[in-house]
Amino acid sequence: MSKTPSTPNSRHSKYLKIMPDQVCIGAMMTCSYGVAPCPLVVLPANKVTTSMMPAANIQDYKPIVNIATFGMCNSTTNPAVIALTAAALGVHTPAPCIPATTSPWSPGSSTVKLAKQPALNNSCKCNCMWGGEISFTSAGQVQCTVAE
Repeated sequence: MSKTPSTPNSRHSKYLKIMPDQVCIGAMMTCSYGVAPCPLVVLPANKVTTSMMPAANIQDYKPIVNIATFGMCNSTTNPAVIALTAAALGVHTPAPCIPATTSPWSPGSSTVKLAKQPALNNSCKCNCMWGGEISFTSAGQVQCTVAE
């Protein structure tokens, strides 16, 4: 009878948890109402780098400064979309995206802090005032992970 040796990975795979990647400048984001991806901009104010690029924390959520545009916005609660749709006699018309984020990324890392704030990882989300949910499609680097 042949027995396959068990490895820690196969024997304890139900206990393994993959940690998310730490987010840095250039991380790609999408908005649930946007039409195009957008890179995250991280200013070097945190004075911490990951893979030699400025690392982000949950406070890097400012519209235009950190989060540029997702092209066009399709949210029916966005006043610009409402106005353009009304002008088009009720035909849904997207408007240029101007992010309206008002609160930090959530939840952030529970164990890693950058500039006294939780580090940002690629499982974090940020909400736009017009109902969009902003999430990461890439962290900008893959060498450093942080706890959720």
